[in-house]
Amino acid sequence: MPVSCAAFGCKNRRTSLSKHRGITFHQFPKDPGLRKAWILAVRRRDFKPSNKTVLCSSHFHDKDFDRTGQTVRLREHVIPSIFESFPDHLKKAPVKTRSTRTSRRACEPSNDPAPVPVPKAPDSPKPSVSDHHYALDPNQIKIKLSEAQARVEHLERQLRNAKDRERRQKQAVKLLLDELRNTGVISDELQLRLTQDSGDL
Repeated sequence: MPVSCAAFGCKNRRTSLSKHRGITFHQFPKDPGLRKAWILAVRRRDFKPSNKTVLCSSHFHDKDFDRTGQTVRLREHVIPSIFESFPDHLKKAPVKTRSTRTSRRACEPSNDPAPVPVPKAPDSPKPSVSDHHYALDPNQIKIKLSEAQARVEHLERQLRNAKDRERRQKQAVKLLLDELRNTGVISDELQLRLTQDSGDL
């Protein structure tokens, strides 16, 4: 059975025709942070991808791909961002707040001498809250947070690997110095000095 793209409304399937058209399919990443960012980008309610769930190349930009090898691969930390088949309620972009003279004047208190009933304080919306609501897109914030978490986890792994390499190299130097001392190539005093120098590196 052909593998289908998991994006909402996408009809791309892994067939000889899609291969001929240059469409590639990519599994959800194993890295937890990056996987979460992909799930948020797909915007499907209660969506839990399996290890075989894929997205097709139609949901990525050209710059997201590494085409230098025989296999088309996604670059590190890439998140799908092209989705044209979302339902209308998911397509809505955040509304930008206006800053024209007319809109600012509308927010100012009126100088009209006619008495106007003033609504109670709890019922009147605060402009700052509504501006804040429209200015931020929660989905974008979640995606950026997941990207940052994925980057931190990647850097922590690199740091652990570097420390492991350093520890192995120090052990190798110590074993080599012990062997040279045992064979009489170097003296105990020289070995002690070399061991201290390697420990300072």
